[in-house]
Amino acid sequence: MQSQPSIHHTFAIERSYAATPERVFAAFANPAVKRRWFAESENHDVEMFETDFRVGGKESARYRFREGSPFPGVELASDGTFQDIVPNQRVVIASAMSLAGRRFSVSLVTIEMTPTEAGTNLTCTHQGVYFEGADGPEMREWGWRKLLDSLAAELAR
Repeated sequence: MQSQPSIHHTFAIERSYAATPERVFAAFANPAVKRRWFAESENHDVEMFETDFRVGGKESARYRFREGSPFPGVELASDGTFQDIVPNQRVVIASAMSLAGRRFSVSLVTIEMTPTEAGTNLTCTHQGVYFEGADGPEMREWGWRKLLDSLAAELAR
């Protein structure tokens, strides 16, 4: 059986938040806050979310899809390592995702925060490689757009 070629894709999403770079950065650095906007969803249960927010630190999450989702009862896992952290400016994480124990993508995500008069401009650059059976670039970009919407809601709390 011949495997399909890997798909490489990069996208960038820009957002503006009415919050200081310190508040935006804290939403990535504080494990309880990040769990709320990044891990929790109406589509799955969070079985585990751990983050050691430092260069070289690990971030791991395990989710179980709920009934009514495309993959009811199936586990989704994400495991990453923080590659670079500059307080109030940048976070870089390299991570891999698996569905039911089968790795389907690897990503490098760079979050950059720039102060503005109104708050913070954030740029999320996602560089990914997708393997056989992956969700693909369009779904991943959609997912990050939803996550950044959740971040906006968290910052408005």
